[in-house]
Amino acid sequence: MTHLWVRAEQRPNEERAGLTPEGAKTLMEKGFSVTVEDSGRRAIPIEGYRAAGCDIAPEASWPEAPQDAVIFGLKELPEDGTPLRHRHIMFGHAYKGQHSGAALLARFAKGGGTLYDLEYLVDADGRRVAAFGYWAGYAGAAVSTLAWVAQRDGGICPPVATYPDTAALLETLRDALGASRPSAIVIGAKGRVGTGAADLCEALSMTVTRWDIEETSHGGPFPELLEHDLFFNCILARPGTPVFVPETALTAPRRLKVIGDVACDPDSDYNPVPVYDAATTWTKPVVRVSENPVLDVMAIDNLPSLLPVESSEDYAAQLLPSLLTLDKPDSGVWGRAEAEFHKHVPA
Repeated sequence: MTHLWVRAEQRPNEERAGLTPEGAKTLMEKGFSVTVEDSGRRAIPIEGYRAAGCDIAPEASWPEAPQDAVIFGLKELPEDGTPLRHRHIMFGHAYKGQHSGAALLARFAKGGGTLYDLEYLVDADGRRVAAFGYWAGYAGAAVSTLAWVAQRDGGICPPVATYPDTAALLETLRDALGASRPSAIVIGAKGRVGTGAADLCEALSMTVTRWDIEETSHGGPFPELLEHDLFFNCILARPGTPVFVPETALTAPRRLKVIGDVACDPDSDYNPVPVYDAATTWTKPVVRVSENPVLDVMAIDNLPSLLPVESSEDYAAQLLPSLLTLDKPDSGVWGRAEAEFHKHVPA
């Protein structure tokens, strides 16, 4: 019997879940065993999982889970250096040159465990089977808009918190904007992330310029980015990704006031926005990288948790068909994910 163990997220401001009670019930009807850790912050209450028939475990008890359990979470594990002996489903952020990823992979190598990186769960054509991208783009555009408003009013973006739904978020933004509207440009506009960012802008009646590979394949420079109030980077950093905003832009004449680096790969060697070097946080959503003229960078790396219920339900629905095949871990998406892991951690 395949045993899926859903761990509680231990990162502050992370309320999402990759499995809903309805999804858990579907798995159990197929013969899976599902354990869900209690959580003081998960947006989906534990009562729903209990009613579905899941076993309930104490928060953060996954290190003592049976050896054959597959540990399922979203964001990073506590960085305590302990060896990882289980199979883990999570966003590892370890395969694209991220400097912190080496420590995570070393823990797997030491413990003999396996990483099924959610970013690398792909179908036979290499397309991701599930992604939070739309909600990252939507929420990232929202926080960046709040940063622009704060600048307009002579300040810097205050702390942000979760919203119960998109309607509440849009109401807050409209009230903050008043009659003014910034202009925006989105790179990666044809993808999920870029679509989310553009949809948020359009919901607020902003003027949006949509760019994708056709507009960026020449490799730069990209002076057009400096002619907008907001720039949203919505493509993942990888070898060959051009630099969109170089350091010279910090002191150049420009209209650009806020960069929403939704892709948020400051730790990557291929960061296309190399004007900052660390992710921002919910308590400090932006880093001011220039004072004259002012430029703020928003680079929160768990943006979908701003709308935890909607983003969780959408993502869980996308992922469930693949979870239903976890009883055949050597084939399909799981076999491909394990093969990707062993490119970085030899068997």
